[in-house]
Amino acid sequence: MAETAIGSGGPARRAEGRGWLLRLAASPRFQAFAARVPGLRAIAGAEGRAIFDIMAGFVNAQVLMALVELRVLERLADGPARPEALAPRLGLDARRAEILLQAGAALGLIRRRRDGSFALGLRGAAFLGVPGLGPMVRHHRVLYGDLADPVALLRGETEPALARFWPYVFGAAGATDLGDAALYSDLMAQSQALVAADTLAAVDLGGVRRLLDVGGGTGAFLAAVGRAHPGIALALFDLPAVLEGAGARLAAAGMAGRVQLCPGSFRDDPLPTGQDAISLVRVLYDHADETVAALLRAAHEALPPGGRIIISEPMSGGARPDRATDVYFAVYTLAMGTGRTRSAAEIAALLARAGFVSIAPVAPRRSFVTSVVTARRASC
Repeated sequence: MAETAIGSGGPARRAEGRGWLLRLAASPRFQAFAARVPGLRAIAGAEGRAIFDIMAGFVNAQVLMALVELRVLERLADGPARPEALAPRLGLDARRAEILLQAGAALGLIRRRRDGSFALGLRGAAFLGVPGLGPMVRHHRVLYGDLADPVALLRGETEPALARFWPYVFGAAGATDLGDAALYSDLMAQSQALVAADTLAAVDLGGVRRLLDVGGGTGAFLAAVGRAHPGIALALFDLPAVLEGAGARLAAAGMAGRVQLCPGSFRDDPLPTGQDAISLVRVLYDHADETVAALLRAAHEALPPGGRIIISEPMSGGARPDRATDVYFAVYTLAMGTGRTRSAAEIAALLARAGFVSIAPVAPRRSFVTSVVTARRASC
């Protein structure tokens, strides 16, 4: 009896204690007191800095946007420069150029030298080393516009421009306009290198002889697979308008003749059969639950007994919220107007309902790049 009473009272007491702590932290008098006490001062200071970082995040992102738009990092890659020397090339006066350079230095992208000149920082060099990161930053001006009134966005009272930016994912048969498809495919392909690297690090493709990449754009992921696994036969399934650009991109990657192009829409057409593995890389989070459920059923039907499915995309932290995916990607997909960021557990449940077994989430290497869930069709 005593043990039961203690066990049942434990959570209530913990909740009461946490409520007391939260009330204390919310008290201006306690905050003033904490600022004077050495031990508490460090805690209060750390929380204060964290709150300020959240508040200043939009300004930080806009500084990055300006650095990208004005190609400041590329210019500094040629060598250090003083603000007054760099200003004419940026179209700024010297004072404003120094403000931008100093801000970039505070963000770690640029390094301020003792003589007052500025040089490329290690973080800035790493930024330049990531293919497609610059174009990804530039396209964020659309998202930033949609977030001008975040409450209206959350209430569904606006018409987000991001939804019009990605027409590729909408409609019963997807985009038919070659320009729209090329815009989407180029941006996705440019950022695919990191996703491919983390996916291939998480998944053992040993035993896979034929891989079908569904919704794979112009084949950036398959090109990475082809380089890492020269013995795997590759096939790409996507809309005809998207595949228009796949041949040239695959040829440039040295994959000409290695990848079979299969035009079609997974909304309307059955998936090609004859493959023993199917990959869905950054596909599910673009679509609503009913579309995802139908796609997973189609993948199950297309695979042979024992066939594998590989899902790779940013995933929500679920019960343990993740800053990268539950802030950035969740809000991004909300603004797109379709799809959503799902947790690995949600994707696992969708796979189970589609008939898959041996469902295995893989701990992400970098959650802000991608997470992976694999599964199999039952052998009998």
